[in-house]
Amino acid sequence: MIQAVGVVVPARDEEKLLPACLASVKLAGCMVPGVAFHLIVVADTCTDRTALLAARAGATVVEGAMTNVGRARLAGTRVLLRQTRALDPATVWVATTDADTLVPPCWLSRQLRHAAQGWEAVVGTVTVTDWSGYPPPLHLAYAQSYAATPASGGNAAARRGDGARWHPHVHGANLGVTAAAYLAVGGFGPVAAGEDRALVGALESAGRRVLRTTGVSVVTSARRDPRAPDGFGHFLARLEADTVSQQASQQ
Repeated sequence: MIQAVGVVVPARDEEKLLPACLASVKLAGCMVPGVAFHLIVVADTCTDRTALLAARAGATVVEGAMTNVGRARLAGTRVLLRQTRALDPATVWVATTDADTLVPPCWLSRQLRHAAQGWEAVVGTVTVTDWSGYPPPLHLAYAQSYAATPASGGNAAARRGDGARWHPHVHGANLGVTAAAYLAVGGFGPVAAGEDRALVGALESAGRRVLRTTGVSVVTSARRDPRAPDGFGHFLARLEADTVSQQASQQ
């Protein structure tokens, strides 16, 4: 069904974290033999070696002053669609992640397995393994606030008995969609934040088959200098403030 898969990675001054991210993505690409693999890095307003390191890793590099993650994902996806223009958009899988994220080797193969089952988009989860610099209670608070709700009746992954569940989250760091479904709803918007949630919302509103599953997960960073406003890093900052406030009120 899927003949080509492309991974779009927006990056702004990410020379420290990008190499590990790209190595993990390339390994995931090796796990889908017989499928053309494209890797696109969008070097957005970079002043460091992000573009150079991406090129050395074999990625197609898109450089420019997009100034926000929505424009960056949009620019990268446009390049991917041009690279695969000879194919039926229904056979092209567009995946996105972030430069501070590590994907598992099974990341793409699991998405494509769901695509073979008829899902047009797969919305995965993120985990954090390094909580350095945060107060100890934050790890527990994060686990409690992020915990997925019980599986909904429409979740094929849960019915299959593989332990995966439905979840309410959307992360550009862990998202996949057919090019056909992506184009049908207008793609990513050129916004500073929430481009991922807007895309998934549009897909669901249009009646596209969207699978939200905990069975596809990636590891992201809990760094205190997040690139996108109102993104995952800011969620952690708000959670930390709430956790500290609650601790103070209990003392």
